[in-house]
Amino acid sequence: MSNVLIVHAHPEPASLTSALKDVAVETLRADGHAVQVSDLYAMGWKPLADGQDFTDRSDAERLIYIAESKNAYRSGSQSPDIAAEQDKLLWADAVLFSFPLWWFGMPAILKGWFDRVFAYGFAYGVGEHSETHWGDRYGEGTLAGRRAMLIVPIGGHLPHYSDRGVNGSIDDVLWPIQHGALFYPGMDVMPPFPIYSTDRMDEDGWAEIEAAFKQRLAGLFTDDPIPYRTQNGGHYDGKQRLKPELGGGSDGINMHLVREGDPQEVLHGQVRQSRRLAS
Repeated sequence: MSNVLIVHAHPEPASLTSALKDVAVETLRADGHAVQVSDLYAMGWKPLADGQDFTDRSDAERLIYIAESKNAYRSGSQSPDIAAEQDKLLWADAVLFSFPLWWFGMPAILKGWFDRVFAYGFAYGVGEHSETHWGDRYGEGTLAGRRAMLIVPIGGHLPHYSDRGVNGSIDDVLWPIQHGALFYPGMDVMPPFPIYSTDRMDEDGWAEIEAAFKQRLAGLFTDDPIPYRTQNGGHYDGKQRLKPELGGGSDGINMHLVREGDPQEVLHGQVRQSRRLAS
């Protein structure tokens, strides 16, 4: 069985978001998985990235956060709460992020979790950096081999988040999180589990959502992740622009998904980091 970390961000324990988190804990444990939960509001998580994140500053007069993050991670002088969350991530085989969509993004407390926990040398600034290798990122990195999935209740209607919806497609809205924050340090990102019109849901609607969610959890380690192109898999040129023969003429984010019509050398070079897929 596997280890699953749930990072949960909602201030109300009786909310639909919290109910989904509870379903995930119960279902995953019943299936034999080990589960840890980082309930950020319950923990009183500090979302502000500041000088208090480092127990031994290299520059006590001026805070350059990236430099201090690099120094603290290497020297073991991060604040204990940051180090504890990093240990949980290294323990996990999969990480679920449970949060409501607020203003087209995550709640501030969860953004602060990423800002502080994804330290220099841990989630970025990893690997060789040269003219031919831009670091271990986008499919490679410290968190490679782990799966990630977003659980996102949304107040708006599903058509509003469709391909022609006024809010933009849900894939576009979640792109900075899924591709930028999760795939960047190497995680295999599963399709999200969005729930729409949450403030108008009745008991029958909840029953349908709960059943669908349990089905998604059952496939957490067997379903295919989003086929993002790896940075060092031969898809991008020396300036990290997608090669012109790839992407099918698209100018949107879908150009960054591997396609069956791609040249064979690109398909063969695509690195699959998932522990389950590699086994």
